[in-house]
Amino acid sequence: MDKKLLGIFALIVLIILLAGCQEEPEEEAAPDEAVADETSEAEARAQQYVELWNNQEFSKMYGSFLNQGSKDVYGSLNFVTWQEEIYDQLGVSDVNVTYTAPEEAVEYAKDAPANFDIHVEMETTAGPIEFDQTLTMLYETHAEVEDWFVEWNPTYILPKLEMGDEVQVQMTEAKRGELVDRNDNPIAVNSEAMMVGVVPQNFNTPEQKQKLARALDIEVEEIEGAMNKSWVQPGYFVPIKQVPASDQLTLDRVFSIPGTKQEPSKFRNYPYGEALAHLVGYIGPITGEQLEKLEDKGYGPNDMIGRQGLERALEERLRGKPGVRVIAHKSDGSDPVTIFENNAGEGEVVKLTIDAELQKSIFESMGGEPGAGAAVHPETGETLALVSSPAYDPNAFMKGITGSRYQELSDNPDKPLFNRFAASYSPGSAIKPVTAAIGLETGAIDPEEGVDIEGKRWQLNGSWGGFHITRLHDDVKNPVDLHKALVYSDNIYFAQKGLDIGREDLISGYKDFGFTDDIPFVLNLQPSQITNSGTFGSDGQTADTAYGQGQMLVNILHLAAMYEPFLNGGTIYEPSLFLEEDEPTVWQEGLVSDDNAELLRTAMRSAVTDGYAKSANIGEVAIAGKTGTAELKMRTEDEGKENGYFVGYNSENPEAIIAMMIEGIEDEANGSDYVAGKVAGVLRDHKE
Repeated sequence: MDKKLLGIFALIVLIILLAGCQEEPEEEAAPDEAVADETSEAEARAQQYVELWNNQEFSKMYGSFLNQGSKDVYGSLNFVTWQEEIYDQLGVSDVNVTYTAPEEAVEYAKDAPANFDIHVEMETTAGPIEFDQTLTMLYETHAEVEDWFVEWNPTYILPKLEMGDEVQVQMTEAKRGELVDRNDNPIAVNSEAMMVGVVPQNFNTPEQKQKLARALDIEVEEIEGAMNKSWVQPGYFVPIKQVPASDQLTLDRVFSIPGTKQEPSKFRNYPYGEALAHLVGYIGPITGEQLEKLEDKGYGPNDMIGRQGLERALEERLRGKPGVRVIAHKSDGSDPVTIFENNAGEGEVVKLTIDAELQKSIFESMGGEPGAGAAVHPETGETLALVSSPAYDPNAFMKGITGSRYQELSDNPDKPLFNRFAASYSPGSAIKPVTAAIGLETGAIDPEEGVDIEGKRWQLNGSWGGFHITRLHDDVKNPVDLHKALVYSDNIYFAQKGLDIGREDLISGYKDFGFTDDIPFVLNLQPSQITNSGTFGSDGQTADTAYGQGQMLVNILHLAAMYEPFLNGGTIYEPSLFLEEDEPTVWQEGLVSDDNAELLRTAMRSAVTDGYAKSANIGEVAIAGKTGTAELKMRTEDEGKENGYFVGYNSENPEAIIAMMIEGIEDEANGSDYVAGKVAGVLRDHKE
């Protein structure tokens, strides 16, 4: 080939190769893609603003996101400070602002507003507030930065809010729920009253305080204490004492004292007074410490709150839902505008399993003597009564108990303020049917087999030193079998059988009956214990515990429940207190066979007819049960003192098991038979 032609051919090939390596020219962006970029920028800014709003970061929202026009009109004082104050006043929490992004790309021209539909939700002290709003964004240049900024106004805080409005939050107290017994008898109910109080700026002389103290039968120090609480301001109403609306004479005396004020209020009335005091408790003015903890739940300085018993335990159910009204007072003097209103919701009416008349009867039978009582239904575990004696009148606390009267109650040696049914005590022989059931079920006790017991004192061997098991009566004919041991409450028999059962099986058996478990109940009750350590340290301790002494402690409600298996086929139910609980809940089951339960029932009936519970042997009711006398040994100051027990039921119609303990029966001639007579009287009066 000619060199010239060859050169031309090579040049052509090179040109072709170079042309193939060149990149194609970049096409202009399609119009839709350009819009999508602008849309993304606006939405991204809206999303960032909403995130700051949810976190209540108002300073960042103002500095980086408000458009210039909004800043010029409202300024940071209105945007940041005003908004924070309103949120704080409402107790706002859990702010949740959301918006729905458009399904398709939207053209947001930079010379027009970009609008996003948003939904605002927030929790407040009295419930949720929610509203819809439009988030408007404008494209502006701020300090050489071009971006989308929010055009803001006060309706973003709350609907209908305008510049200069003063927001007021009015709380409406809910009607407190009531407590009624199983027969709808009122236990804790509302009645009309007046809350007497003072306004400090108008009430500041010693003469005023002395007159008010005399009118209300309280101490001047109590008035000063109320006025000196941390939340008090000169113009605030400071509550001092509730006075029933029916006590017009007292209200007239108060009204004549300058600087006093009366506000309608609900008076909590406790118709059964002392009989149900420790169970029901009472309500009282909220303390400064409580207010600090509960202010975010809508409590105010003038509110009443459950202070003891069920009033405290059921506070959330009984209190109800307070109402709130948010009002905007207009700077131009025009009528206020209601921005938000949430009506108060009444508290629940709680129906208890308690039979208030039975409770009253048990309390009155105790005659003010220190002790505790409980009654349960054997087929359901329902708590029919729960008594602590002596007690106080909860109505006195509602009216405003004087300091001197409270001190009198505190100093009373019988401790009427102490809740005995929440404590636990040595049960004495009242535990013997439980020990018997354990022995029967393990096979350690043969009910047909008797043992010969001589005298009133016994010990296993010389290693016990000076320690002996003693029994009250040694006139029981040998041989002593299980029936006789229960009827005549023979400590030596049960001590020996406790050793026969053995340490491990005895502890296991007591645990099967609920010992060491937390008692499943709405109020805190001290659990029953077998020993301080949970184990037996010696044969002597094992023997002592088997008849309810040693370190054994039992709660009175638990003691009543432990007799349920002897009447219902072997089950202990969780002690219920609310009738709304339709089905009983099993706590322990399979504790005693039907045959063994029959043996125990027969013996407990004979303990009344033939044994030492003769005071319960009344003609009107065929009572069965078991007495118990517990020697107090744990403290030196208790030496020589005894508590008496009786756990009994109507053997022909066992609708209630009643357990009662009376302290200090050592001077009673018939010992725990004294308690058996009290229980018998209650069962007779409530025979169906």
